[in-house]
Amino acid sequence: MAHRYKVREIAQQAGLSEATVDRVLNDRPGVRENTRAEVTQAIADLDKQRAQLRLSGRRFLIDVVMHTPRRFSDAFRAAIEAELPAFAPAMVRARFHLWETGETAQMVDTLSRIRGSHGVVLKAQDEPAVVEAVDALVAGGVPVVAYTTDVPSSARCAYVGIDNHGAGVTAAYLMEQWLGREPADVLITLSRTVFRGEGEREVGFRSGLRGSGRAIVEVSDGDGIDATTERLVLEALERHPRIEAVYSPGGGNAATVDAFARLGRTCRVFIAHDLDADNRRLLREGLVSVVLHNDLRADARLAIRQVLQQHGALPSESVRPAPIQVITPYNMPA
Repeated sequence: MAHRYKVREIAQQAGLSEATVDRVLNDRPGVRENTRAEVTQAIADLDKQRAQLRLSGRRFLIDVVMHTPRRFSDAFRAAIEAELPAFAPAMVRARFHLWETGETAQMVDTLSRIRGSHGVVLKAQDEPAVVEAVDALVAGGVPVVAYTTDVPSSARCAYVGIDNHGAGVTAAYLMEQWLGREPADVLITLSRTVFRGEGEREVGFRSGLRGSGRAIVEVSDGDGIDATTERLVLEALERHPRIEAVYSPGGGNAATVDAFARLGRTCRVFIAHDLDADNRRLLREGLVSVVLHNDLRADARLAIRQVLQQHGALPSESVRPAPIQVITPYNMPA
């Protein structure tokens, strides 16, 4: 059977005879399972060595472009910077283009001005102008990886992040478990409706609460910024006296907590996303019930890997949604 490595190479790597390796590769009888496992491991090790040779001496520059609250961009920037050395012997550097508020035009302008890049990791609005900007980058040889919120109709090479619809359904399940038979209504806070990921979370959450009889009150366009979010939440609470729970796909959670406190209202259940500095504090203090989170360093590593794959520097690896972690004060990672 033809193989990408010579039998002699595999035998040397595995410490087995060439005849034994040949029997394994051709699926002949009389070979123990642990011997087959040794050959499989040897081939995997050779793949890693080949990847290292492809990376040796190569330099890559990756742009990270994100419209997101600073507390999240700070956390993801730290994750990217922590993962860059893991791609040695290649040298991978990152440039960051991060802002909290702005319109689609700012995103398009930023993407259009990127030069000398080997790839872009992007958190952006799912808008036609953004799709065009992404397609222009890809047409120019710059692969784009969508992160945490997808731009699926663009030519982006991959989406990295959680299953946002599944996250919303998970939030609805937890909400119902905590509220039980109490007739409380629920506030859902979005940063902006143009972010597909948040929209998918909202759709999942609403589907999970369908038939519960609870009213779901939505506030949006606060960009996850505390001052704007607090004003929007105060207005919603004053209009809807039965709100006693919050699902927050969009952030600004400290401001939401403050709004409840200012009006002397009780929030019985608060489900948030992302284990940033604010949410860690709120979780420790019992002001947030649970945080739905995923490993940002694993996300960063996978996003960088997708860019390098597009340049043939690493073997192809499929992308699956990141697992959702349900974080309480008792299992909070360091």
